Amino acid sequence: MVRNGDLETVAQPLDFLGVNYYSPPRVRTDPSRQPLQLAAVLPPAPTTAMGWEVDPDALQELQLRLRRDYGDVPIYITENGAAFEDGPVLNGTLEDPGSVEYLTSHLEALARAVADGVDVRRYFAWSLLDNFEWEHGYGKRFGLVHPDYSTQRRVPKRRGLWYRDFIASAR
Repeated sequence: MVRNGDLETVAQPLDFLGVNYYSPPRVRTDPSRQPLQLAAVLPPAPTTAMGWEVDPDALQELQLRLRRDYGDVPIYITENGAAFEDGPVLNGTLEDPGSVEYLTSHLEALARAVADGVDVRRYFAWSLLDNFEWEHGYGKRFGLVHPDYSTQRRVPKRRGLWYRDFIASAR
């Protein structure tokens, strides 16, 4: 039900548009699937531990499309990250080169979007700590820091140290 004043309220300009991006959805036409007649397509390699496609160019394309469709609204990347199989702990750091490459390539894609005129103002890596994922429980780890659930000891991941250094160099 629309009440007096509702349309004026929802017509106000946005302060920012928040975007969660992990992987592009790929679909194909499937008339047997109602109501949209779409079915998921298996993603091409490379993929994450979740089986999600790694495609940083799609993040750039999304930012360009958002600007085209919605104008120059400031964009905050409110979630971006990936779960990869954790490597060994060496010298107190959990090695995870796939995650470092993921973050590097996605931040480079955002830099290209900014160079193309998109107003990206914030980026938040998902997440600080490995946490519970609704579909996979504690089995897939997205965090910048690895908690050992049995001891509560926290071990920095290479991606977390890389991200720290990236932030420091960008300032």
